[in-house]
Amino acid sequence: MITKKTADEDFDFQTGEALLIDKPKGWTSFQAVRKIRNSIKVKKVGHAGTLDPMATGLLILCTGKKTKEISHFQDLLKVYEGIITLGKSSPSMDAETGITREKPFEDVTEEMILKEKDKFSGRIMQIPPMYSAIKQNGKPLYKLARKGKEVVRKPREVEVYEFDIIKILLPDIHFRIKCSRSTYIRVIANDLGNGLGCGGILSELRRTNIGEYSVEEAFLPDEFAAKMRLSGRIV
Repeated sequence: MITKKTADEDFDFQTGEALLIDKPKGWTSFQAVRKIRNSIKVKKVGHAGTLDPMATGLLILCTGKKTKEISHFQDLLKVYEGIITLGKSSPSMDAETGITREKPFEDVTEEMILKEKDKFSGRIMQIPPMYSAIKQNGKPLYKLARKGKEVVRKPREVEVYEFDIIKILLPDIHFRIKCSRSTYIRVIANDLGNGLGCGGILSELRRTNIGEYSVEEAFLPDEFAAKMRLSGRIV
């Protein structure tokens, strides 16, 4: 695994390596892949788990033959930190799309929040959002959503191992969640807000861990590209 601690070792990207990248806000996961692909001059590069453009944090990228191990990294537990903002609702369940509804949140108490969040621990069922990369009949749902279309999605079982409320500064709820693959934190934000009667969106999200790997050991894409240029190993 290529991290900030191991980046000076010898690597063979063509044969296959895995590296930790800290995706910046506003980047798609594919943009991060493309940046790394161009910086190491290897065509075969893939990521193990998409992050939404507004989210930041840890991506594990695999190159060459290492891409065969992507499913292994996808199956690892994920840890996220972020902010749920009450009193607002949006089609994407975050700030990517415009706010379509606002409701008062002033009557919501800390006790209500803590009681409601317990409903999202353990094995839960989630309906994937329309604004997602899940494909239906070969088309990503987000492309249909952008055209104002909505289709029926089957609920999926996911598991939330830990859901901790770090701080409450209404309308913002700061949280930390440890969960299984395919868990949509946006859906938890939306459902939590609806359960409290005022709506809610995911206003900030950062993935801090994938299994044993931490974002603290990861490179920003531009940082990694610069490192490769300075090393002399990449022309």
